[in-house]
Amino acid sequence: MTILGIDPGTRITGVGILDVTYSSKKEIRILDAEAILLNPNDTMPLRLKEIFETLSSLIKKYKPNEVAIETMFYGKNAQSAMKLGHARGVAMLVAVLNDLPVAEYSPREVKKAVVGYGNASKEQVQAMVKRLLKLKATPKHFDVTDALAVALCHSHSRNFSTNVLSLRSASRFKNWKSFLENNPQKIIRYS
Repeated sequence: MTILGIDPGTRITGVGILDVTYSSKKEIRILDAEAILLNPNDTMPLRLKEIFETLSSLIKKYKPNEVAIETMFYGKNAQSAMKLGHARGVAMLVAVLNDLPVAEYSPREVKKAVVGYGNASKEQVQAMVKRLLKLKATPKHFDVTDALAVALCHSHSRNFSTNVLSLRSASRFKNWKSFLENNPQKIIRYS
């Protein structure tokens, strides 16, 4: 399964793409990790267009099975929250236009899944992502390690019924057998 993790932002949007193989043991391979650096002098529509085009290109190149996006952190600045909402909306739109299911995780969920502590610092998340993915170099931007952390969190979460905003109605399946026949990637086989 290929997971596209996104840490949306209107200055920097972090992207992490992981290939996760569930065999006798879970193997994770990093396919790409990058920061979409947005020009602060551009208007908001131009920045959103850049996010859209870059994510579209990455989806076309890596063909992920699922997308995981970090939810918004609610701070004191409503204007910043609104701008972040625009970037999240664009990221979700790209996924939906490519028929990809989207999972959302709060910053606290991501930190708990990756570090084991919901109030971990960005530095702690970065160090753990580097360790878990066996990265030789630390990514320059926290946004990149945050995106990788979101993808890792999603790879750990097998409770898709609560996290995945499915594009198809669950009522489409008559029973578990028909669901599994239509979703073989959701089956984990242990040897």
